Amino acid sequence: MTTPAPATTPTPHGLPMVVPAAGLPPRVRIHEVGPRDGLQNEKTVVPVAVKAEFIRRLVAAGLTTVEATSFVHPSWVPQLADAEQLMPLLDGVPAELPVLVPNQRGLARALALGARRIAVFASATESFARANLNRSVDEALAMFAPVVEEARAAGGTVRGYLSMCFGDPWEGAVPVDQVVRVGRRLIDMGCSELSLGDTIGVATPGHVRELLTALNAAGVPTEALAVHFHDTYGQALANTLAALQHGVTTVDASAGGLGGCPYAKSATGNLATEDLVWMLHGLGVETGVDLGRLVATSVWLADHLGRPSPSRTVRALAGTTSHQEQ
Repeated sequence: MTTPAPATTPTPHGLPMVVPAAGLPPRVRIHEVGPRDGLQNEKTVVPVAVKAEFIRRLVAAGLTTVEATSFVHPSWVPQLADAEQLMPLLDGVPAELPVLVPNQRGLARALALGARRIAVFASATESFARANLNRSVDEALAMFAPVVEEARAAGGTVRGYLSMCFGDPWEGAVPVDQVVRVGRRLIDMGCSELSLGDTIGVATPGHVRELLTALNAAGVPTEALAVHFHDTYGQALANTLAALQHGVTTVDASAGGLGGCPYAKSATGNLATEDLVWMLHGLGVETGVDLGRLVATSVWLADHLGRPSPSRTVRALAGTTSHQEQ
């Protein structure tokens, strides 16, 4: 007896053949981080009007969550020093526009501009906590506790980023139980979502499954988890698929593959949103994203940055999409 071929759906040129796979969520929410995590790593400052247009184009392409900026001190991340100028330009944008804040001062700035989707950025390792925040892990968490409390009191929600979940450039491999302890504390603090960062891109699928399982065993539900992979060793999509098979439905990605980490020199770019969308659409997983419009947006931004996009999908489709925007 022969096994029937899986159902497939023919698609136009420039889109993948749809071949659904069992055991995957029907829909994934992409948490777009390009305007914040991507642009903060650019050598030159992108004009605020270009940033606003970038975000508007991402939303027009179907992305419903776009992390807009960071309210850190300008000396830390000068590329995002224009947060106060950017946010009013985004009035009326029909999407969630989270912002990163480092402390209570940053939170006050964000709340004054109407932001109610807040993110904090913690580390699973002592070395990176010192490099990034000049604090120990415990000191950083103590700093975030009132931020989370005040944001929630103001009617907001807080996402907790947890970096160095799989490896650290100073400490090497990071024990799973160490990541679980810090992640659990962020959840207990009041973070509604925990984004697990493979900051230097060393994770592999088995490691991803082990960490997700351990977090579940510690009482952190899968629906509260997101994944944030870097592609240093070409593992970002494989790791994402492992997370999807576990039931994760929120995936961080950066349009055009922009970004890395300014405090982790071995980190390369984030998972490109276009590469993620290509894979998800091929698997029959809904995203709500128009891949052609997204590619056109990354091509447009690459022109402003003066260099080509590192995304393989952008490079492959840049000349074929029918939605090029000038």
